[in-house]
Amino acid sequence: MAATFQLAVVSAEQQLFSGVVNKIRITGIQGELGIYPNHAPLLTAIKPGMVALSIPHAPEERFIYLSGGVLEVQPWMVTVLADTAIRGEELDEARALQAKQQAEQQIHHFHGDRSYAQATAELAKALAQLRVIELVKKTRQ
Repeated sequence: MAATFQLAVVSAEQQLFSGVVNKIRITGIQGELGIYPNHAPLLTAIKPGMVALSIPHAPEERFIYLSGGVLEVQPWMVTVLADTAIRGEELDEARALQAKQQAEQQIHHFHGDRSYAQATAELAKALAQLRVIELVKKTRQ
């Protein structure tokens, strides 16, 4: 049984990671997923959240924010195709807090189903960014 597998994290703009990992944690539409070597094949949508990478010989996990996308798992290769992906250390906390506040205001003052759905989606993205920022801060301490 192999102790690692190949991972690629790609967004529409760039490839954020390509390399060998021990495991990943990712937010799927059904909840949190842990992907380990020799995982069963899987194709699923991912929701706003993060992918946490455990890299061999690295002292702590690395985090990448994902706004959504698709996860494909094959026995020796895992691919994350993200709508938007940003390295955790590159996220702007002030901007995420502002987006959260704006989304909350839109939810409280919505005018129709579309604006409510859009505001809740924006809120989910802002909360996911803030969670990734929090995790990055904890690993730096």
